[in-house]
Amino acid sequence: MFVIAIHGGAEPLTPADLSEAEQKQYLQGLDEALTAGYDVLESGGTALDAVTAAVMAMENNVLFNAGRGAAFTAAGTHELEAALMRGDTLEAGCAAGVVNLRNPVLLARAVMEKTEHVLMVGSGAEEFAREQGLEFDSDDYFFSEKKAEELQEKQEAVTRDTIGAVALDRHGNLAAATSTGGLTGQLPGRVGDTAIIGVGTYANNDTCAVSCTGDGEFFIRTVAAYDVSCQIGYQQRSLKEACRSVLDKIAALGGEGGIIAVTPAGEVALEFNSGSMFRGWRSENGKGDIRIFRTE
Repeated sequence: MFVIAIHGGAEPLTPADLSEAEQKQYLQGLDEALTAGYDVLESGGTALDAVTAAVMAMENNVLFNAGRGAAFTAAGTHELEAALMRGDTLEAGCAAGVVNLRNPVLLARAVMEKTEHVLMVGSGAEEFAREQGLEFDSDDYFFSEKKAEELQEKQEAVTRDTIGAVALDRHGNLAAATSTGGLTGQLPGRVGDTAIIGVGTYANNDTCAVSCTGDGEFFIRTVAAYDVSCQIGYQQRSLKEACRSVLDKIAALGGEGGIIAVTPAGEVALEFNSGSMFRGWRSENGKGDIRIFRTE
């Protein structure tokens, strides 16, 4: 069997915060990303290729805070980060603090497949991306009026809608990928949970694949993604129980966010403790769903 789940970020939003037209746009964007990953799995492709395709679709969509739609730092710049991991070999690749790169997830994959490293940052990561022939673009490509307004207004509810995907392929392998444009108004040089393996991203064929979104500093402090895996592996908790337990720990510290995950048996969890999480999933039998709010 195969299954894929995605998220486009967890936010303190209610249905009143998004117009019907905006909701429709987001749901369409989620469907396009979900379909991109699903089509890979349906054709017999790997979980790694599926999560890469799904994340790239959201990185290319200005609606989501990753790639093209990245948030502005306090300096009015964009700093991107991404990570991915395969559950069969525990190989992983991450990149952080890169600018003007269209698809950070491809850089993370190149780090995993073309180097002996796991994490690369800043100008060194950018030079490596150029050597790999990855596509860069001008600042105009990454400009979003919505994100610019959020920076200008210095909203209390800052943009933090990281994107991600997890998948199980026909071969029984798991993979996870996560990408983000960071927090609105973050200090230049800040790195969140996305690019840290075991925090915002984790995959292990023995337990689960996990991608996180939300208040990154709290996910770092709780080592969130690996904690989900450990609770399944060591405490024999169900996937949903493990995800909820980790989110409870984050809430106790004052944080909000969400977690998507899938097990080798195809069990899927899309859990969050914020007002909303842009999310969707689809399995081999066509069963699935795409939602934004807790109840719709």
